[in-house]
Amino acid sequence: MKKGKKYFISVAGNIGSGKSSLTRMIAKEFSWAPYFESVQDNPYLSDFYEDMKRWSFQLQVYFLSHRFHTHKKIIASRKSVIQDRSIYEDVEIFARNLYLMGRMEKRDYNNYRALFYEMVSYLKPPDLVVYLKADVKTLLKQIKLRGRDFEQSIEKKYIERLNRSYKKWISSYRLGKVLVIESDDLDFVNNPEHFKMIINSIKKNLA
Repeated sequence: MKKGKKYFISVAGNIGSGKSSLTRMIAKEFSWAPYFESVQDNPYLSDFYEDMKRWSFQLQVYFLSHRFHTHKKIIASRKSVIQDRSIYEDVEIFARNLYLMGRMEKRDYNNYRALFYEMVSYLKPPDLVVYLKADVKTLLKQIKLRGRDFEQSIEKKYIERLNRSYKKWISSYRLGKVLVIESDDLDFVNNPEHFKMIINSIKKNLA
């Protein structure tokens, strides 16, 4: 890593993978500005988990708008930045998964994709995507442990399909560097050595 250079990293991963925790810790380690996903103030999220087909399009448009606004702020900032989930995951993982599950209509999905690709054509991608890879058992355990009421009704099938979409997306991602962290046996929140391993891998990728 070069002193004085601005870096832009996104932490990618499925629901319950530990993205927000890792984003917070990396921001503290490097004194970078953190940008988090809009969860607690999201007006659609709880309704979405109650009725995915009814609220999928509205939720995805909300996330796209929020992340586009955040991405523009990141590009304009002079500081190095760490971001909790990238804008690219919205279309390639979540919207695609909802469409394939029959929970987003084809016309809404096509409309959403057209809007997405028009918007991201104006954006500079991250220097590095850090992907927290975890199996479904790990993800469901961590979702239960963090205890968000609206997440307790998430189906195992939904998490499984998201994981498959992440595997496909990360293997074909060509917009910048990718660092895959196998996180099932890591506890980077409570084990300093595990966190140090991740930090060293990030430094190596940004060298």
